[in-house]
Amino acid sequence: MRLFALTFALLMATPVFAEDRWMAIPRPPAMPAPVATGMAPVNGIQMYYATFGAGKPVLLIHGGLGNADIWANQVVDLMKDHLVIVADSRGHGRSTRTTEPFGYDLMSSDYLALLDYLKIDKVDLVGWSDGGIIGLDIAMSHPDRLSHLFAQAANITTDGVDPAVATDAVFGSYIDWMGKDYVRLSPTPDQYDAFVAQISNMWATQPNWTDAQVSAITLPTAIVAGDHDEAILRPHTEKIAALIPGAKLVILPNASHFAMLQAPADYTAAVRALIDN
Repeated sequence: MRLFALTFALLMATPVFAEDRWMAIPRPPAMPAPVATGMAPVNGIQMYYATFGAGKPVLLIHGGLGNADIWANQVVDLMKDHLVIVADSRGHGRSTRTTEPFGYDLMSSDYLALLDYLKIDKVDLVGWSDGGIIGLDIAMSHPDRLSHLFAQAANITTDGVDPAVATDAVFGSYIDWMGKDYVRLSPTPDQYDAFVAQISNMWATQPNWTDAQVSAITLPTAIVAGDHDEAILRPHTEKIAALIPGAKLVILPNASHFAMLQAPADYTAAVRALIDN
């Protein structure tokens, strides 16, 4: 197994920021005009999706409580030469949910069903947080559907989460922001608390994969984290990268769990370093 540790900082010339950029979450720009958008009927829900650009397909999957619009910086860049697909996971953003318990296997099935609906056989997958976990799930269960996997801020067992995240102010500001977005976007704007309770039941026990399951991933993979991630313990990220044969460990400097917003150019460059090679 080869393990590459990548960093996007110059060793002798780390940029100086007026304030620590990992201590705030910049809002993304507005999404560009999509090629197509709609609600896909998958697994008993209506799943919001949008596509941009043309070329080799790349699927961007957001994190827990989030929505597809978080990816605007990456969409603007990647759509120049890729077909970019974004969606709101079940219960998130504009997508509906059922009373069925949340699970990463179910959410992975949703995204595979969306690809079937769009008649897309295979994608590069970029996943953040829950999106990265969904990507790992698909890489284990349906590797034929992926060309590359870029999994940022993901965990493979619940003990990979730092308990201190529960009182972290930056993470708390994200939860507050997403609560407001839920009211603005959701077809059930008065059900945010019920939605959070439903997905929290999943987070309490999942994911819970064995080392052997994760080691079975064979497709080109980057395991990614900001160097100030509030939620995922660094040794856990390093363990995931070490388990997957040939995986690249990418540590983004001066960024946290929300690196795609705090360091969008670095983030997109890291994505391209994987999927365009």
